[in-house]
Amino acid sequence: MAVYTDVSESELGAFLRDYLVGELLSYKGIAEGSENSNYLLHTTSGSYILTLYEKRVDKDDLPFFLGLMEHLAGKGISCPLPVHRRDGGVTGTLAGRTAALITFLEGMWMRKPTVAHCREVGRALAELHLAGADFPISRPNALDIAGWRKLWDGARDRADEVEAGLAAEVDADFAEFERNWPGDLPAGVIHADLFPDNVFFLGNRLSGLIDFYFACNDLYAYDLATCLNAWCFEKDNSFNLTKGAAMLAAYQSVRPLSEAEKQAMPILARGSALRFMLTRLYDWLTIPDGALVQKRDPMEFIRRVRFHRGITSPSEYGLK
Repeated sequence: MAVYTDVSESELGAFLRDYLVGELLSYKGIAEGSENSNYLLHTTSGSYILTLYEKRVDKDDLPFFLGLMEHLAGKGISCPLPVHRRDGGVTGTLAGRTAALITFLEGMWMRKPTVAHCREVGRALAELHLAGADFPISRPNALDIAGWRKLWDGARDRADEVEAGLAAEVDADFAEFERNWPGDLPAGVIHADLFPDNVFFLGNRLSGLIDFYFACNDLYAYDLATCLNAWCFEKDNSFNLTKGAAMLAAYQSVRPLSEAEKQAMPILARGSALRFMLTRLYDWLTIPDGALVQKRDPMEFIRRVRFHRGITSPSEYGLK
């Protein structure tokens, strides 16, 4: 569930009077996502997404997130746009939360991505990296290795409740990352969370990218490694080499990887898998059952960490 804050019709009507979007016709909560409260609105001028930013989102980061959407759209990237208020601002206050109105993007996300979908995502990610290269605002990645360490410190003592030996296993991963994590690869604005539910398609055609609330400045190849983790594993946790090769080739058709980026792909993919395992593990162990925050099983990404640990060459991802 992703509606943590209820909004009444009268509250919403008052909020919308600050926008040139016509009269409210209907609205409903969106039960996907895990960070904010989201509603789909229909007004006399069209359809919109209303987002109320919950405690996990720092309000000081909103100019980066919302400004990035406008910047990318201006460079031809299909993504939602924040709707400006009558006074020119892009955020307001609703039900005690900072809130924004975002344009509606047509399409649906793929529950079972195909090779064609993976190819589209690879191309779109490279285009995003190029389009964001001159975005004038920067935001450090709050979930870099230091951020992973904070999550791990909050979960380590109970990690073996999930699987015996997990604490020692992850300790060893951290030791290697802190020794060998690459720091001199090409970097810039990345999406950092381009999972299937953040990419919309109309058939096999990618219609847009959404949810930029983890976007930050970091290594481009790390963003690509995250997409390998998100798109190229099957339900049985096996890596689909055909999907990986299609994604990587499409990415390189727009932005070729350096040799150093290619060689770093195994450790970057392993680190990305650990990052998503740790956020899941922390929530799994610290959030009580029945709470509104969506909890996801960390074992899926524990298995991916182990897969990447066994990779000896970037060619095993389909890199040529």
